[in-house]
Amino acid sequence: MSLLDLILSRRSIRRYEDKDLPEEVLQQILEAGRQAPSAVNRQPFRFIVVNDHDLLKNLCDNLINRFVKHAPIVIVGCADVKSLLTGKWAIVDTSIAMQNMVIAAWALGIGSCWIGGCNEKEIKKLLKIPDKWKFVALLTLGYPAEQPKPRRKRQLEQIFSFNIF
Repeated sequence: MSLLDLILSRRSIRRYEDKDLPEEVLQQILEAGRQAPSAVNRQPFRFIVVNDHDLLKNLCDNLINRFVKHAPIVIVGCADVKSLLTGKWAIVDTSIAMQNMVIAAWALGIGSCWIGGCNEKEIKKLLKIPDKWKFVALLTLGYPAEQPKPRRKRQLEQIFSFNIF
């Protein structure tokens, strides 16, 4: 499968097999995140890999995201928004690294789901994230136990324009 086909076939996965990820697979996903570009190569991100089932139960316990606790791995992306020179780009840089992990995971047969709708204050308290760090999003990871159909997307002309808005 070409890289473009891989990107176009990726789906958000919310149901996972009860199966752990091999360490070498997880390391490849993390490496993809580490290699992401960032403003001035400052790498103003930090990722917490959560695989403790008790922590997973408490990460995002609301009606919409209850499936988080059933994922074998959750990666919590944090941005150093106080980073010298590049703090204003830290959230973007963190998001780019997380998207690298999403694509790498899919290439390795691992599903993921990007989740931003969580209580930042509670997550920071639970995971002991220092004040200067901003919670960006969670990424669930695991072997897919579902095959979602493609979602409807807006037409290219509704999203892109050339030279002017």
